[in-house]
Amino acid sequence: MEAVTDVVFRHVVAKAGAPDLFFTEFTNATGWAHAGDKAIGMRLIKTDDEEPIVAQIWGAVPDDIAKLATHCKTLGFHGIDINMGCPDASAIKAGGGAAMIRTPELASEVIAAAKTAGLPVSVKTRLGYTSTDEWRSWLTHLLQQDIVNLTIHLRTKKEMSKVPAHFELIPEIITLRDEIAPGTLLTINGDIENRAEGLELAAKYPGIDGIMIGRGVFHDPFCFVPSKFALSSTEFSKTASRPTSIEPSSVSDGAADVLENSLTSGSTSINVQARVTSGGAAPAFEEVSDSSKEGADQAAGPETVTYVASTPQASAGNDGNGIEQTRLIELLHYHLDLHDQWDTPEHPRKFDPLKRFFKVYVHSFDGAAELRDKLMHTKNTAEVRAVLRDWSQKA
Repeated sequence: MEAVTDVVFRHVVAKAGAPDLFFTEFTNATGWAHAGDKAIGMRLIKTDDEEPIVAQIWGAVPDDIAKLATHCKTLGFHGIDINMGCPDASAIKAGGGAAMIRTPELASEVIAAAKTAGLPVSVKTRLGYTSTDEWRSWLTHLLQQDIVNLTIHLRTKKEMSKVPAHFELIPEIITLRDEIAPGTLLTINGDIENRAEGLELAAKYPGIDGIMIGRGVFHDPFCFVPSKFALSSTEFSKTASRPTSIEPSSVSDGAADVLENSLTSGSTSINVQARVTSGGAAPAFEEVSDSSKEGADQAAGPETVTYVASTPQASAGNDGNGIEQTRLIELLHYHLDLHDQWDTPEHPRKFDPLKRFFKVYVHSFDGAAELRDKLMHTKNTAEVRAVLRDWSQKA
């Protein structure tokens, strides 16, 4: 998600409970091709512990797509995902995102261009531009392009996220995939809040290969935990307080081959129970932001978190008691630490975009609204920590 799933927040999510596959926030190919890294900020920064991770890119100029895809390979990404579903006005105006639905032949050229990098290529899209009736012809066209994976947000561009996802179309979509491109994996996105919901959906509709969660992570950063048991506050505090020192990655030889083999084989590594992903590029600001839509930058990574069975609950991050509160505030501290770690003279990070994440951690407990209001008036991470310290002493 734009200005959300950067290297900092990906590591926060990994600390809480990592998905099986990460997608970056989307990167404009033409901007990078003409102005280099300064045009894309830190969108393609990754670390060696992010395995596997797919670079999501967008654009309407095939040559630019080819250049950026090749660059992503040199950076060590394991695959290329082309965003053909983002409804953002600026992406549409440039001919990218959901605008691709109206230019299927250009979409074919863009996919072919991305393949020249030699990485597995996937596409994320929507059912159509204005009407759900468009889904069959549009998805047929994409499935004929020999892509590794097709992720479908089950709404049209016009619907944005204002209507329920069209789960009723899943059986027909699976049948279409099986008829046209049985080797292409099928990932479902839209209105899926956590891993448990995703697995229930996959069980209901056999043939789904993966589940992508996007905005659900804002309602519960623990949404990827593969258990319905909470992490005890003591255990989470131990993991959240571990020091982190992760350097940006170099090229990982053979990584593309490993991912392509796992995505195209019939092994259990692609079973939906082992393939819940984090990503997407639908704007998340409408539900999460207390501040502006100004872009965010990125940060470093944690060790693997060990989760322990504790109190049974409906969702891994929603137990509605002091344990949840402790875990969320600890996770916020971890986010602040990573923000500071990646705020360097070479890549300075703006503070204000960090405010959009306060809702992720400060909610659903007594005094949350008041605390969040105080946090929104801070000007740097030191002030945030001071507010949290004062609040904890009064609590």
